[in-house]
Amino acid sequence: MPKSMIDLFCEMVRMDSESGSEARFVEHMRGVLAEELGAETLLDAHGNLIARVPPRGTSVSTPIMLVSHADTVKPGVGIEPVIDDGVVRSSGETILGADDKAGIAEIIEAVRRAERRPPVEVVLTLGEETGLSGSRNLDLDKVAARTAFILDAEELEEVIIGGPTYVSLDIEIHGRASHAGMYPEKGISAIRVAAHAICTMPEGRIDPETTANLGVIEGGLVRNGVPDTVRIKGECRSLDHNKAMRQAAAMRQAFEDAAAAAEATVTIEETLSLRAAQISSDTEVVTRAAAALRAEGIEPSIKVITGGTDALILTNRGVEAIALGVGVVDAHATTEHVKVADMQTMARVLVRLLEAYAAA
Repeated sequence: MPKSMIDLFCEMVRMDSESGSEARFVEHMRGVLAEELGAETLLDAHGNLIARVPPRGTSVSTPIMLVSHADTVKPGVGIEPVIDDGVVRSSGETILGADDKAGIAEIIEAVRRAERRPPVEVVLTLGEETGLSGSRNLDLDKVAARTAFILDAEELEEVIIGGPTYVSLDIEIHGRASHAGMYPEKGISAIRVAAHAICTMPEGRIDPETTANLGVIEGGLVRNGVPDTVRIKGECRSLDHNKAMRQAAAMRQAFEDAAAAAEATVTIEETLSLRAAQISSDTEVVTRAAAALRAEGIEPSIKVITGGTDALILTNRGVEAIALGVGVVDAHATTEHVKVADMQTMARVLVRLLEAYAAA
């Protein structure tokens, strides 16, 4: 007898799959998807799981893709779920793992319940939480679908149609070490150079679309030494690609100017990790998702966000992809939880989506 969606969900979260250690969970899910959905399963070269589910009750041959990620954040080892008054939580000092195993459970429930469905490609990606590596490296030659629904947003009404350009900056300042008590004038403080740059660069909320942040600063070795090295990790992001690149240039210039003024040196490694993209709100993938939500009494909130998603990566790779909510609350925290009723609602939304595509 097939497991209920909630039993299946609890089984999944009990399996450790912190980022970088998802392989055993993915292999387990190969068996689950084959048994529950009659899927043909394979792994691509990166280790992403692709499960091809045959159509049911339709002659439609164009597949759609349903995507969730297999990895969880820390602390995610030894999770023990408990259900209290219709809410699933972790019983200990761990996350629950509903991000994103609630999405996986909802996908499985919908695909097996839909009376009519087109061909479905269920994809479980690796490394979403640590840089979206699974979707970046997904072998698109092994999937036929070019329409994708990523089950990984939080609130059920969310329909995420776009995301930002994201630039990371790794900055290293080199000054000159000296004894702080005996010969401070001989030193060039890398910390002082960093402080000057930070005080002059634009940071925080730049405009409604653009933000900048310096999240890590490390430098110096001893209290009585003029520090010769400082390392800083920063970022900027914007829903407008050109704004993000201008912001990165402004940050770079602030550090280069501060270093030059102090006769220090600076090296900056700039990495473009995401590129802004947005799907029109009137495209079929969006309108069908919105219609399925409304049919379940949920008014969709169609929006772009300044966080990275598998949907943004796939959109930039030529797939029409949007992210939908799974009902998780307090993702990435030990207070993370999800309502059983919300998981059931999202499964019904997905059933409506599948049946709409089967009727096309």
